[in-house]
Amino acid sequence: MTATLPTATAPGPGTGPGTETPAVPARPTEAGGLGRRPAAPVRPLVRFRSSRPDLLLCGALLLVILAVQGWNITNFPTLSDDEGTYLAQAWAVQQGAGLAHYTYWYDHPPLGWIQVAALTYLPSLLVPEWMTVAPMRFSMLAVSAASSVLLYVLARRLWLPRWAAGLAMALFGLSPLSVVLQREIFLDNLAVMWMLLAFCLAASPRRHLWHHFASGLAAATAVLTKETMLVVLPALLVTMWRHSHRDTRKFAVTGAVTACALIGLSYPLYALLNGELLPGSGHVSLIDAITYQMGREGSGFILTPGSGSNGVFRSWLYYDTVLPLGGLAGAVLLIVTVRWSVTARALAGPALAAVILAVVAMRPSGYLPAMYVIQALPFFALVLAGGAASVTHAVLRRHRAAGRRGPGLWVRRAVLGVLAVSAAVYVLPRWYEGNRTALTVDANAPYRQAAAWLGREVADPAGTRVLLDDALWLDAVHHGFKPGPGAIWFYKADLDPAVTRTLPGGWRDIDYVVSSPTVRRDAADLPTVKAALEHSTVVAVFGSGEDRIEIRRTDTGRTDPESGS
Repeated sequence: MTATLPTATAPGPGTGPGTETPAVPARPTEAGGLGRRPAAPVRPLVRFRSSRPDLLLCGALLLVILAVQGWNITNFPTLSDDEGTYLAQAWAVQQGAGLAHYTYWYDHPPLGWIQVAALTYLPSLLVPEWMTVAPMRFSMLAVSAASSVLLYVLARRLWLPRWAAGLAMALFGLSPLSVVLQREIFLDNLAVMWMLLAFCLAASPRRHLWHHFASGLAAATAVLTKETMLVVLPALLVTMWRHSHRDTRKFAVTGAVTACALIGLSYPLYALLNGELLPGSGHVSLIDAITYQMGREGSGFILTPGSGSNGVFRSWLYYDTVLPLGGLAGAVLLIVTVRWSVTARALAGPALAAVILAVVAMRPSGYLPAMYVIQALPFFALVLAGGAASVTHAVLRRHRAAGRRGPGLWVRRAVLGVLAVSAAVYVLPRWYEGNRTALTVDANAPYRQAAAWLGREVADPAGTRVLLDDALWLDAVHHGFKPGPGAIWFYKADLDPAVTRTLPGGWRDIDYVVSSPTVRRDAADLPTVKAALEHSTVVAVFGSGEDRIEIRRTDTGRTDPESGS
């Protein structure tokens, strides 16, 4: 005996303005046991740009997300050396000084900070002194806005109902973990934007070949923005395979793979044309950089107490447990039930992406940076929203399919209401605390005070050498310190031959050290920096405890903080 699943019961978008529902009968599904695989229902085609309910919901959520992420953005979280590095490299691109403010050694593909240079170009042109980390965080709001809208569009293209797409967008944009990390100038945020665009194009309901070709281009851009996005490509192929037309699937996938590969090969081609592909004396090389990245000391297993990876993991959970843990559990559940669930099959690609990223993070010998979780956040949000939609659909579909109303339907609705309220009661207080910190705490006062001291107390910045982290490097440059020989990113004093040649006397050629937490943490492995700290005297302190910033004058420093002589 067969039963028919009406189109109205599909876990996809409903009808409304801008929605086209093809008049095609629903495909049959076998009734009975769990061993049967239900056929996918007919999917309505939603034109997002002309669907007023979608535009209103997405627009309202976007305003809330931008308000929460933008409020207090310059004061929290604490400025990081990674942010300063990417922005300083973007500054070098803007100035025509090359791909980096020091020797570019292929640590990451340069496309990421080239995009940062484009985002920050106009503000830096109008107000040059704004080209520092804190003010330029506002440029990341444009990236967050684009990613949030793309996530909503992707959720709709993966058959999620309107409310579930909104839930995914809210989870992605308003989780305290997202608010903190998406504010920062990280390449991962840009890479996520491009990968979401690739998924949207792969799931295009029109199934044009150029959509899939463009998906490959977007995916390559994501990988060239942050190379770790390479591991997500299998999940993108799963999505493309499911959403491409059977008759043109081979052409679509081949075109996407070809486009991705050709654009991706531009990076090693650049190194080859520069004579920097293979290792050799007197120059950097792409192979050396890859060898270093693959062979760098790991941070331990993520679940081992006391390991570096475990510390990073605990810092994620400090801000939010729902999105990372709930998202991962939901992704695993969707993959396990993909044979029997229409929603699981629709979300197979994002679920696979979440699982792959989690598996990579759990490598015992790998290095886990704090910003890594950014890449998984949109996929966690999608599978959580998809799971909520699947549960709602499962509870209500029997009565809807039969067209009946009665006590049973109201009981099911009451159960859903209780579940929704319980989830809100658990999540909202925790999110409120995390977001309240992000919206009220000023963690960057010591950095602002240290930067102001350098500009105020050093009388001859052009003739002074100061070691500092990249979070303050652009501040020093704007205060008159010469890029490179004057304002010195502390790593380069030991690791860049172009800089060490300008310091024949080692620490004796350095006048000041700005001792931030990053400098103190890594000085043990940097002989010149360590010696400069040991042979210096504190002349100013900003902040307290482990987060303090010290201005230290070396014992043979050539500049007196009061006279400048």
